[in-house]
Amino acid sequence: MGRSTSIADQLDQRILVLDGAMGTMIQALKLNEDDYRNAALADHKTPLGGNSHLLNITQPQAIRGIRDTFLAAGADIVSTNTFTGTSIAQADYDLETLVHEINYQGAQLARAAADAASTPQRPRFVAGSIGPTNRTASLSPDVNDPGFRNVTFAELVQAYDEAATALLAGGVDLFLIETVFDTLNAKAAVVGINHARARANSAAPLMISGTITDASGRTLSGQTCEAFYHSIAHANPLLVGLNCALGPVTPLCRNACGSR
Repeated sequence: MGRSTSIADQLDQRILVLDGAMGTMIQALKLNEDDYRNAALADHKTPLGGNSHLLNITQPQAIRGIRDTFLAAGADIVSTNTFTGTSIAQADYDLETLVHEINYQGAQLARAAADAASTPQRPRFVAGSIGPTNRTASLSPDVNDPGFRNVTFAELVQAYDEAATALLAGGVDLFLIETVFDTLNAKAAVVGINHARARANSAAPLMISGTITDASGRTLSGQTCEAFYHSIAHANPLLVGLNCALGPVTPLCRNACGSR
């Protein structure tokens, strides 16, 4: 990508601002079912409304406009519109075959916006967004069968590898593994990304963002903030943080992760 400075270099010099929530910006567009489709998807049998990441293909101008808005507001890092861009998540819409294009186009749109806003004094960066999928590797979806799983670790790795490969091809500077409610899913994401990085000879760093699900300060799979951090520290992430699930970070989480 020809960048003269890395994100790590910039973090040594200043605070970098990550962009805001993509979902609420898309909701404000008040799109209807037809807006989510293009000619190729006109007769697609499954409803597509609400599949925000398909808009990278069907409404690229709208997605680029949101990126431009965040950059104009002061963002230094824009994330790709690819949170559900895995074959596992896109299976809900019968769109597994579009996973590569969803991620590639999402990265390209963010890349173009970031490059247009960059200056030598203030480069802008693109984070490849990878969400947790709608399945969990640690917990059973059936309360009557606690040993049952509806996804395997290997299936998660493959899905994340596919998404990460397309994001790298589209030009991301780093990866954002976000909304981690099950650390085993995050570990699968790390493995998949590592596979993709190795093939591309890429050193794109990782950001990992967990989510605390209740006032006890634990993830859905039961880890405290500190346990979550130690579980993913082996991946040598550039940044580890928590998202806004409970509003401002609780003192419990701040004490566990605040010095990382």
